[in-house]
Order: sequence, then structure tokens, then C-alpha cells
Amino acid sequence: MAFHLLVLLYLTFFNLSMSQLDSHWAAKRRHMKEKVRQMFYHAYENYLTHAFPHDELKPLTKSFTDSLSQLGNLKLEHLPQDYNGSALTLIESLSSLVIMGNNTEFERGVLWLSENLTFDVDARINLFECNIRVLGGLISAHILATDSANRLVQGSYKNQLLTLAEDLGRRFLPSFDTPTGLPYAWINLKHGVMENETTETSTSGCGSLILEMGALSRLTGDPRYEAAALRSLRKLWSMRSSLNLLGTTLDVITGEWIEYSSGIGAGVDSFYEYLFKAFVLFGKEDYWRMFHSAYLAVQKYFRHGPWYHEADMRTGKATYWQLTSLQAFWPGLQVLVGDIPAANSSHREFVHVWEKFGVQPERYLLDHQMLHPTEKYYPLRPELAESTFYLYQATKDPWYMEVGELIVNSLNLYTKVEGGFASIRDVTTMQMEDHQHSFFLAETCKYLYLLFDDSFLVDRNYIFTTEGHPLPVLSSWHERLPETYIPTNWTFFKVQTQRRKASAMSLQVCPATTLNPIHGDQQVESACHVPDARSDHRCFSHDDCGVDAISCRHRSCSIAGYCGLWLYI
Repeated sequence: MAFHLLVLLYLTFFNLSMSQLDSHWAAKRRHMKEKVRQMFYHAYENYLTHAFPHDELKPLTKSFTDSLSQLGNLKLEHLPQDYNGSALTLIESLSSLVIMGNNTEFERGVLWLSENLTFDVDARINLFECNIRVLGGLISAHILATDSANRLVQGSYKNQLLTLAEDLGRRFLPSFDTPTGLPYAWINLKHGVMENETTETSTSGCGSLILEMGALSRLTGDPRYEAAALRSLRKLWSMRSSLNLLGTTLDVITGEWIEYSSGIGAGVDSFYEYLFKAFVLFGKEDYWRMFHSAYLAVQKYFRHGPWYHEADMRTGKATYWQLTSLQAFWPGLQVLVGDIPAANSSHREFVHVWEKFGVQPERYLLDHQMLHPTEKYYPLRPELAESTFYLYQATKDPWYMEVGELIVNSLNLYTKVEGGFASIRDVTTMQMEDHQHSFFLAETCKYLYLLFDDSFLVDRNYIFTTEGHPLPVLSSWHERLPETYIPTNWTFFKVQTQRRKASAMSLQVCPATTLNPIHGDQQVESACHVPDARSDHRCFSHDDCGVDAISCRHRSCSIAGYCGLWLYI
């Protein structure tokens, strides 16, 4: 009797303690959500006051920069005359406004752009940046504005943002007119490719266009945009080495590599991201096959414990042992793949670096355990916040909210000024730089807000672009391009009449070369992808946790009810 009473008292105390803990974290989330909201509006309202309709805010001098046309133009060449900007930060802020529930301001922004924005300007712009920031922002905002479940803009909206997006997409097309199909990195919005334009571009620059241009084709019914991006992506993939690695920079005319060293950071990062997300958004098995091969190569040749160094694409030998801030997106991508332990492992290392310096330095030399001598800056990048959001969604471990709180507090302490939020020029001195990048509102604030309030995602299924713009996953988009837009020289493209190889993502089998009894002798060309936990994100036994996406080892259920959080592989 006494034993049963003790058990009852223990269970009562345990349940009370858990209830108090849940109440504590609910209060913490409300408090942190409000802090992020205040951050966003401090940045947004200062932009509207001091910079709009120019592209970005200079928070220290409370002025502006037309960065869309100035990006990369260190000598400020080819700048348009009598140009007042493209309202870049407003475009980037639209989906964040919806996520924060400000439909009134969203509508006001949509209508202003509908009536005032034009791309008929003599401006030389970077194709990749304009694609992910402007085209992606317009497409996402159009979809949100016309969402049948909750139409955010009433009768005054007549698809003007989609019209603007299509106009911009048409201005992109001349950049793809090369012998290889790989696009120029720079194009003039009014005149097309400039005379003597540089032929050098990056892997990201020509391999990370498929989400925005594919979505534009699906919305307009014009297949040219998706076909151009897909041709570029396939050409790029055909240039991979025998190790399934790609370099960092290449020539769009000759199709030759310029820089053979590669990694998961600057110049390559979003290439991997878009392969996987394109598979989810458009359902083409080809995207998954490419991603699977590329992902395994990254794990084999770049990974060193929780870190990822760079390596020569031809030999796989390490070239640079360095951490770059853009690499912090990788754990978030691994969450989408289902490789939670590996994501957690590398994410914690990025957190340690953040704690060491107060923010994330642009480049950190792993072999010397020191900052890069010149790249000591932090331009308000979102990647660590992004991966933290994804890991919390996958595990519901409150530790990730503590990481989010750390990031929020650091941003307010080191980067907040009267006129907005300033970039950091040197993380050792916290000297500021007069620039508030548009991605601070499009991504950094958005992912931090979603970490503490994910109500926007309830009953919705979105893929976020590399610039943080949500695109809905729609079954109607899971279609092939018309055969007339599929070049005959894509010899590795499998026509529909051929037997289709199975995907382990749907069959949930392992390993990648296992013979599949359902489909005869076909090999499964996919990494393992088994759910990490029950639908409520809590596990009760090891069987609930599935297997690791690469090694196919079974994951363990922790005493706290989370899958593999402390399993380092």
C-alpha cells in the first residue's frame, strides 16, 4: 500500500512538474516572439522612413543604397540614371508580414508595388541575387495574396505581382543564351547581356534558379522559365567529377571549371538545397537522384566529424579547413532529409562559434582555430537561425529555443542602432558597418519568429526558398515539362515509357543499393528516409525513431523522449 502511495505521489509530482515546465516554455515563447516582432518592425519602419523606395537601409547614417544595381559593382559602373530603387527590402518583407499576422501592411505593400514598380531600367544586376530576392519575393507574395483559404488582398488586386514577376523572368531569359545553357551571372534589365560581360559564374549562380523559375512557369503556364533553369541545372550536373563533386566557379561559354575546390559554403551552398527542395516542390525523381548522389559525396569527402572542410572536386583531397557562415544552412537541409543526428552535431559546433565571438564570423580557420585575417564580418546572416528553427521543428527540444534566445539577444546587443540593425565589420571589436541587408527581414527575423510561433505552418505545407520565401507544395505542380522543352541530348533523362526506379523516400527501405522485391531487380537510388518520431514528435521506444539517413543505423529514443538528439555519428 505504501509503495503504491509513493508511486502515486511521484507521478503526481512528475505531472505537476511537467505542467509547470510546459507553462514556463509557453511563456518564454510568447516573450521571445514579441522580442523578434519588435526587432522586425524596428528594421522595417526605419527602412520605410529613411530608405524606401530604394533597395536597402543604411542604418548608421539613416540613408539608403540601391544595392540591387550596386551589388558587385565595386567601381559603381553601369549604374542607372534617375533611379529610385526597386523597393527591394519591401519585397523581401512581404511574406514576413504575413507570417507575423500583419495583413493590412502586407496589402498596402502589395498595392504600392502593383502601381509603382517597374523593371524597365538600365540596371546591371546579379541574376542569382535578383532571382532569389526579387523574383522569389514577388511570386511568394502573389501566392499569399491570392490564397483561396484566406485572401489577403481584396478586389483591388488583379495579379499585378505575377505580371511583374513574369516581366522580370522574361528579362532573365537572354542570360541563358549561351553555348552551354549556363546563364551569365550579370544581365542588364533593359538591354540584356552587356558587351564584354564576364563569363565567370558560380555553381550556386547557375544551379539555384529552379524553384523561382519553375514556380513562375507553373503560375503562368509558360514553360520557358523552368526549361531554362532546368537545362542549366542539368548541364551543371553533367560537369561533376567522377566523385560526384562540383567546383565553385566556372565559365558559362566554355563550360570549363575555373575553381576546382569546393564545399558546402559560399558559391555552392544553395545548389544542394535546391536539388532537394525542387524534388519536394515539383516531384521529379531526377532531382532526388542528383541530390542523393551529391549528398553522399559531401558526407564522404567534405565531412570531418561535425565539421565540413573544402576539397578538390577531382581528387576529394582537403583544400581549405575553414568554417564559413553560409555553411550553417546545412543542418537545416539535413533535417529535411531526415538526418537529425548529423544535423544536431554540426549545428552545435556553429552555436559554439557564435558563443565564442558573440555573432557568427564570416570565415573561421579550423586548422588554426582562429578567425580569417580579413573576413571577420557578420552581415546579419540568417543561416544559424534557419537551422535552429528546422531542428526545433524536428525534435521539439527546448534547447533550440535557448539557442534562438541567444541569437536574438546578440542581435539586439551588438547590431541594433537607432536607425535599424547594422552589420558587423569586425567581430573582434564589434565595429559596425552601415548596411541593413534585406535578408535580415526576409530570413533572419522570419526564422527566429517561426521558432517561437509556428502557427503560420499549421495545416500548411511550404518549402522555403534560399531567401526564406514560402512556396506551397501543390500536387498540381508535380508535372513534367512538355516533351518539346526537353532537349534530346539529355541522355540521362528517363522517358516515361521506361521502367521507373523506386525511391526509398516513399518505400522507406535501406540501404541505397538494396534490391527491391516490389519492383523486381531495380535498385533503389535514394538515401534512407524514415520518420524520426511519432506525429507528436515524441518517442516512447527506439522503434519510433527510424534510422539514420546515411549509415542506416537505428536511432535511439532518449530518456526525455527525443530521437537521437545526443547520438553523434
